[in-house]
Amino acid sequence: MKVMVGGTFDPLHDGHKKLIDRSFDIAGEKGCVIIGLSGDEFAHRKSHPIRPFEERKKDLLDFLYSKNYPAKWSIEGLEDRFGSTLNADFDAIVVSEETFPTAVEINKLRKEKKMKKVDIHQITCVLAEDGRWISSTRIWKGEIDSHGSLIGSSGED
Repeated sequence: MKVMVGGTFDPLHDGHKKLIDRSFDIAGEKGCVIIGLSGDEFAHRKSHPIRPFEERKKDLLDFLYSKNYPAKWSIEGLEDRFGSTLNADFDAIVVSEETFPTAVEINKLRKEKKMKKVDIHQITCVLAEDGRWISSTRIWKGEIDSHGSLIGSSGED
C-alpha cells in the first residue's frame, strides 16, 4: 500500500513519531510511505520559529534510520498543505486530529479531478503529562519537552 503523511516536524516529537509509525503500519512491509516535509517558505506560516529544511530533514532521517522500517520510503518537500496528494497515485493518508480537515479537502479535490478517493487514517494526538496535546508550539514555548514532560513544573526558576 502507498501511504502519504506530512508535516513540518520541528521539533520532531512523540506525536510526530506516532504519526510516522502508523503510516508504516498501514503501508505494510511491501508498501511505501511518502513523507512530505514542509519547505522553508511554507513552514514559516507557523507561530513559532522553524529550523531550516535541511536540519529538520536530518532529524527525520535519523529517526527513520533508527526505526529500520521494512517498507520503502521517501521524503518530498511540501510547498503547500496538499503537496503531491492532488496528483499522485496513492492509497491512504495518515493525519492527526488537527490535520483531518485537510485530508477531507484532499479527497474532495481529488473527486473533482476524477481521481480515486484515498483512505483517511486519523491518529489520536499524543497527550503530554498535563493531558493536553503535545505540540511543537508548546515545546517552543518551553512548556513541555518532545516527550510531553512538563518543564519547570517543580516551582523552581
